[in-house]
Amino acid sequence: MERAKRAAHVLTNSSDETHPPPSSNTPPTDITTNATAASQSLGKDWSVEKVLTLIPHPPPATPTSPLPFLHLISRLKTTPREGWRRFSIPSSESIADHMYRMSILTLLCPNPLRSRLDIPRCTLLALCHDMAECLVGDITPLDQIPKAEKHRREDETMEYLTRKLLGKETGCEDAGETMRIAWEEYERNETVEANFVHDVDKLELLIQMVEYERQGKGKVDLSEFVRVAGGIEMVEMKGWCEEVLKEREEFWKEVGKVPPPGGK
Repeated sequence: MERAKRAAHVLTNSSDETHPPPSSNTPPTDITTNATAASQSLGKDWSVEKVLTLIPHPPPATPTSPLPFLHLISRLKTTPREGWRRFSIPSSESIADHMYRMSILTLLCPNPLRSRLDIPRCTLLALCHDMAECLVGDITPLDQIPKAEKHRREDETMEYLTRKLLGKETGCEDAGETMRIAWEEYERNETVEANFVHDVDKLELLIQMVEYERQGKGKVDLSEFVRVAGGIEMVEMKGWCEEVLKEREEFWKEVGKVPPPGGK
């Protein structure tokens, strides 16, 4: 998840303080279930093999069923998205939560854009695009990890997940290859389906931002994430984005506050 440099904003037209995020240097702690915590504990020495040593029940060397794969990707359900964790959002969404609603969003693709897309493929891309984070964790700009290094970690993880854990012995090698190709397509972002899912990724974040601000009842200002709207490219998706931001504006008016518009 992207983050702005600013840690928090102060709302105008009110003496109430916003909910300040914790220090960006405060890491998640449970390395057994939180993939981000496990990766951060290894620092520059990250490798798939080293992360696996931190997991209580690592997969066998040569799986004979898809169960080890399924157990490992369960870490997507227990690893919070870092941007929300930094703001101490109670019970904030996991990586799996984010991918699930993204998948639903692809099914709701509006016309006439829908006629230009392979919708089942879009859903597949949404389901696979953050899969590597079950071992890599949710890397953000604040982690100061170069894009090339982030890609290396994710590429090695997808290689392990789809070709090692879903190898020939499991009978799921075709499914594994399908997931691998889908992840690569999303990463390259060269097809119209990948373009759409990248927009969906940003839209889902903005929807979640508004929901958490509402949940905070006017004391949680997540303006720094508004800038994500500027990255949405498709006309149809821009329309949805404008509707989400209008909802946000109306909410802040209801609580008698006017938050900053967000970073650029």
